[in-house]
Formats: sequence, C-alpha cells, structure tokens
Amino acid sequence: MNMALSRGLRCCQRVFSWIPVLIITSVVLWSYYAYVFELCLFTISNSFEKVAYLLVFHICFVMFSWTYWKSIFTPPASPCKKFQLSYSDKQRYEMEERPDAQKQILVEIARKLPISTRAQSGAIRFCDRCQVLKPDRCHHCSVCETCVLKMDHHCPWVNNCVGFSNYKFFLLFLSYSMLYCVFIAATVFQYFIKFWVGELPNGPAKFHVLFLMFVALMFFVSLMFLFGYHCWLVAKNRSTLGKDLLMTNMKTLLMMFKTFMCMISSSEAFSAPVFVNGPDKNGFNVGMRRNLRQVFGEERRLWFIPVYTSQGNGHFFPLKNLSESQNPLLASEMWEESDECSEEGSFVGEHDPSVTIEMDE
Repeated sequence: MNMALSRGLRCCQRVFSWIPVLIITSVVLWSYYAYVFELCLFTISNSFEKVAYLLVFHICFVMFSWTYWKSIFTPPASPCKKFQLSYSDKQRYEMEERPDAQKQILVEIARKLPISTRAQSGAIRFCDRCQVLKPDRCHHCSVCETCVLKMDHHCPWVNNCVGFSNYKFFLLFLSYSMLYCVFIAATVFQYFIKFWVGELPNGPAKFHVLFLMFVALMFFVSLMFLFGYHCWLVAKNRSTLGKDLLMTNMKTLLMMFKTFMCMISSSEAFSAPVFVNGPDKNGFNVGMRRNLRQVFGEERRLWFIPVYTSQGNGHFFPLKNLSESQNPLLASEMWEESDECSEEGSFVGEHDPSVTIEMDE
C-alpha cells in the first residue's frame, strides 16, 4: 500500500514538474503570435520594416528555442563505473559497523581515483543512494534521483539538472532569452507609445502589443540578474548548489524574480569546496580564459552555438594550487584511454588533475 502511494506521488511529481516548462512554452508561443501576426502583419505598414523585424525576430526565436530544447532534453551526466564500489568493496563497506573504519575503506578506494575534494567533515564524499564515490564537484540531486557531474542546480524552468553536460546550453539559453526580450522590447516600444497615446486605433493588436512590452521587460530584468550571476560564476569557475530549492514553492510566474536569491543562498560562491589542505573557494579557478574554455571549449566560433564543446569529461578538473604530491588521494598511475570512462573523455593529458595550473593575468 505504501509503495503504491509512493509511486503515485512520484508520478504526480513528475507530471507537475513539467508545469514551469509549459508556462514558459505557452508564454513564448503567445509572444510569437503577438509579434508576428498582431504587430508585424496587422500593425506595421512599412514593408521594409516589417521584413527586417520578421527576419531578425525569427533568428532570435530559433536560437532561443534551440538552446531551451538542449537545456531541457540533454540528460545530466553521472559518474562512470570507476567511481562505483566493486562488489567486494561494497561487501567490506557494508559489513563494517565502525564509522572510522568505513571512512578508511573509502580513503583506500579513493587513492585509485582522481578525487581532490572532501566533505566538510574531511571524509571522502560518498553517496549512499547511488553507491558511488563522488567525483570533484559532483552532487546528488534529490529531484533527478542521481548523482550529477559538476552539478550547478536543479532548474524547474527546464525541468532538468544543470551540470557538466548542459551548462553551456543553459548559459546560451539565458543569453538568447535576454536577446529575445531585448529585441522585442526595442522594436515594440514605438508602437507601444502610439497605442498608449491613442495614435493607433483600438483593437486586438493593442492588448497584445501593450502586454508584450510589459512581459518582455519583466523577463529581461529577471534574466539579467540571473545571467550576470552565472557569468560571474563562470569567470571564477564556481557553481551553484541550490539543487531543488525552487521545487517546493512554484505557485506563480513571479518565482522568476526569486530564482537569483534562491540560487546564491547555497553555492560554491559562499560555501568553499573542501580540499585535503582545507577549504578554498578559488580551488578550481585557473584564470578567466581557462575557465571560459572549460565551459565553452577551444573553438570560439562554436561558443555561441548550442553544440557540446566543453572540455574534459566532468570527473575531475584542473586545480589552481594543488599538486599530486600534496594530495594523498591521487594515485600516480595514469588513466588510459582504455578505461571505462573513455567514452566520456580520457583522464590523461592536459586535464591530469595532478597538474598545478598557473593563474592567467
């Protein structure tokens, strides 16, 4: 009975989790109708202006839709099998009743893995639910019910975890959303004024144009703070850890304005990751240019296109000041391309976590 109730509640939660996405989709589809039909086709009389507006609008609309789709449907990346406990290690860990002995078992296993961070208590970060040793910057999402590589936060507006696999797409989604809102507001403004002062006749277009202006400005203001915050995080190579803070209270669209404050309340920006030698909020900060390349990749011509170009495989990241000799958790042996994680990217070469990175000026 309890299991059936639990499954029913979980099913309802999955259904309701799509409500924010449906709200955004509905608003965007209405904005498309209001701009293309009510403004461009029914209100604007100048043919050149009409064609120019429609051309630029559809470019913005396509890029917004593409990035939003990628943010929603790119599955979050999880730790590979190398970070899962083997059968023998799992048996040994579960049979041991002493917490200190369990911690020591995890330390022994972690010596074979490129793990640099620890829990606040100093212990190896281990997920009891997923039964994996957490790679650096990996966290368990209670909504997705899995550990997510370089988890930033669980975003209800995309109904997905924002992490290593889709962080670039999420940033592009924010940027193209802002561009979409700015373009609409800038081109609608003169007709907004004309309808407001009565230069244009009353009709269905008046409502759509006036409301379009207000909605575009409202979304732009909320997105501006959120996008600015994430730009700062990328520049500092930090991440938000507000997993599902918004999932408990999504009653109205006004929650968009609260997103920024909810996300910064629990993040690497204010809670420094703990390394072997202690907390260091700049531990992953290797300079702005390298930080940008980690997210957007080496080829700048692909930075603004929603195709995957991020560096590495999400299991470890170059450190600012830590070297392998300072970190007893890192083994001296190299991870070869034949390892089980090679499908997601090799652990060798320039991304070796034992390498100390010098800061860019």
